[in-house]
Amino acid sequence: MKIAVYGLGYVGLTAAACLAKDGHDVLGVDVSADKVAKTNGGISHIAEPGLEDLLKQAVAQGRLHCTNQPDEQINDCDMAIVCVGTPSRPDGSHNMGYIAEVSRQIAAAVNPERRTPLTVVYRSTIRPGTIEGLIAPIFEAALGAGSSAFELVYNPEFLREAVAIKDFFNPPKIVIGTHDGKANARMDEMNKNLDAPVFYTRFREAEFTKFVDNTFHAVKVAFANEIGRLCMQLDISARQVHEIFVSDTKLNISPYYLRPGDAFGGSCLPKDVRALQYISADVGAHTHLIDSLLRSNEAHKHHLFEHCTAGLKPGARVLMIGLAFKLGSDDLRESPKIDLARKLLQAGYALSVYDPGLKPRQLVGQNLGYAFAYLPNLPNILVSDETVTGTHYDVVIDTNGTAGRLSLKANRVVDINTLS
Repeated sequence: MKIAVYGLGYVGLTAAACLAKDGHDVLGVDVSADKVAKTNGGISHIAEPGLEDLLKQAVAQGRLHCTNQPDEQINDCDMAIVCVGTPSRPDGSHNMGYIAEVSRQIAAAVNPERRTPLTVVYRSTIRPGTIEGLIAPIFEAALGAGSSAFELVYNPEFLREAVAIKDFFNPPKIVIGTHDGKANARMDEMNKNLDAPVFYTRFREAEFTKFVDNTFHAVKVAFANEIGRLCMQLDISARQVHEIFVSDTKLNISPYYLRPGDAFGGSCLPKDVRALQYISADVGAHTHLIDSLLRSNEAHKHHLFEHCTAGLKPGARVLMIGLAFKLGSDDLRESPKIDLARKLLQAGYALSVYDPGLKPRQLVGQNLGYAFAYLPNLPNILVSDETVTGTHYDVVIDTNGTAGRLSLKANRVVDINTLS
């Protein structure tokens, strides 16, 4: 198939490269001329293991071309996949401005006389009812109610940063929302090489799936961290308690997020928890546990700061290993490490940060804005391998489990992923 991918961020760029790898011809679309130019040159503007190799291969084979002015090219496509951002509004709801604008652009460009419909697939996280209440009316206004020139699909993504390519080709599940909950031929064609359970639903069930998943992941992290704090206060080994708890895979379900350690963060969990809180309040569902998640997470961030700085004198040398949300990524959006670094600087400690995968000049978009809004002196606190190995620190804070690979000189090393 020929597939257009709108939005070349973390999700869209990975999807474009993987679809090309799977044999499809891909048209990448983004408003950023810089992203378009880099991608057309086979260069990834984000840090994701293996992604740049796939991009170079796709461009060399002629399977990937990107533009910021798709114009009539969309009518040569069988499918358009929308991967634009839905950032949080101040009230916690999703900002649907990008979704609405891209939908208008696609609807305006579609030839109403198409012989076969353009399958427009949305992968961005959106409130249940958005396809029916916002997106479908945009297409119907442009092309007419009952038009056969387009069909809408909601297909949430389940990609984890730093292992996104593996997750694309080996998803835990495939969820496809259609207007009647029945199968879609083009979606089946796109997913024919993937081995995963497939769930066809109506739009709303598919739209809600990502909220349920991400909120449960947030619940698991917050719950484990609250237990971890209690363990520390009661002189109990959180590591042993965790080991016992996750050994029960029959009742306790999954060990993946259920360990006391760092706070949750990143571009998905906080945003989707806020949005679900807003939805719950909007419909009067009174979800008190969900409403407490972000407060619990903020309390845990401060607890980690106090734990890491216990006994430190003002002006002490502190080294943080890792600043990005996850090892192998350069995504700083709502990274709890950013909050910890900010607290350390505000408290007057001499902070250095070691994250060799982080290149401030390569940050773009929301990632760039978030990083410099919270750490405007970011370039000045990043240090090299030589500085790390040649400096004695009062405390080293290991945020990603890589301290053991370095030759460190320190009075104390704190691994915030264990809390033991």
